[in-house]
Amino acid sequence: MKVSDILRVKGNTLFTVSPDLPLAEAVRTMADNDIGSVVVMEHGDLVGMLTFREVIAAVVGNEMVIGSRLVRSVMDDAPLTCTPETEIDEVRRMMLGRHARYMPVLNGRTLMGVISFYDVAKTVVEAQDFENRMLKAYIRDWPGDEAASSSGVAAA
Repeated sequence: MKVSDILRVKGNTLFTVSPDLPLAEAVRTMADNDIGSVVVMEHGDLVGMLTFREVIAAVVGNEMVIGSRLVRSVMDDAPLTCTPETEIDEVRRMMLGRHARYMPVLNGRTLMGVISFYDVAKTVVEAQDFENRMLKAYIRDWPGDEAASSSGVAAA
C-alpha cells in the first residue's frame, strides 16, 4: 500500500499558511478547521510545518502568551516529507523515528497533501481487517477431507 492510496481516500483539502503570518492567525486557522497542522508555504515552495507541538512549545516558552510571533519563528523548518509512491510501511518507520504526527506529501516540488499518523494507523488497521476477513473466508471454505473419509480413513 502506498501514500497515494491514503490521499485518494482522504481527499485533497489542504491548509497552508505563509511563514510571515502571525502565529495567532495560524492557530485560529487550525482551531477553526479542527486540524493539528498547517503546511507553511512561501513562493509556492514548502518551507515548513506548523503543528500543535510547535505552538504549545512557543506558548509555554513565552509565559503562556502567543504574542506577536510569526509562524516562521516557531515552525519546523525541516519537516519529514514523502512522495505519493512511498510505501506505508516506510512512512510508519519515518514517523515513528522522528515522532512526527504529520507528513507533507510532495510530488517533486508540488504539495499533494498531508498525511497524519492517524491516517497511517487507520489504513494499516483497515488492511489488517481485510486480510483477516479473507483468511477467515479461506479457512471456512477449506476443502474437506472427503476422499480420506470415504476410503474409511478417519479425518483428524
